[in-house]
Amino acid sequence: MKLSNGVEWALHCCVSLSQAEHPVPTQRLAELHDVPPAYLAKHLQALARAGVVRSTQGQDGGYTLTRPAAEVTMLDVVAAIDGPAPFFRCTEIRQRGPLAADPSRCRTSCSVARAMADAEQAWRAALAAVTIADLATDINTTSGGEALTSVRTWLRAT
Repeated sequence: MKLSNGVEWALHCCVSLSQAEHPVPTQRLAELHDVPPAYLAKHLQALARAGVVRSTQGQDGGYTLTRPAAEVTMLDVVAAIDGPAPFFRCTEIRQRGPLAADPSRCRTSCSVARAMADAEQAWRAALAAVTIADLATDINTTSGGEALTSVRTWLRAT
């Protein structure tokens, strides 16, 4: 499975927004993460459509999280950016070719489809278990306790 680059940027933006005292404009988030504003705007809009962030218009407008960072999971962000569809779609290849299985004998999913579904379920559960607040705490811990303070200070300077 391959996630889009937008997932990484959306997760970083959500961590940054968890430190913001006021709405943060797209341009400011793009500058912070050194990504093109138009590219980032597309992903922020997807987060807004999914209810992860809220957009405020006007001079002091920008984006904020819609709920506390401890209530926004990595899975929420991944689903907002890359969609909720399953990553594997069984095409019943076992029913094709010269040794095709009779469809009447294929009453359950094939072993490949079941294994892939189990793997995806575990992957989704792992993402659902990690919140934006967890990511922020870990980022801060692995940076010697200075990253979040730096982000808050940088976001305040306009």
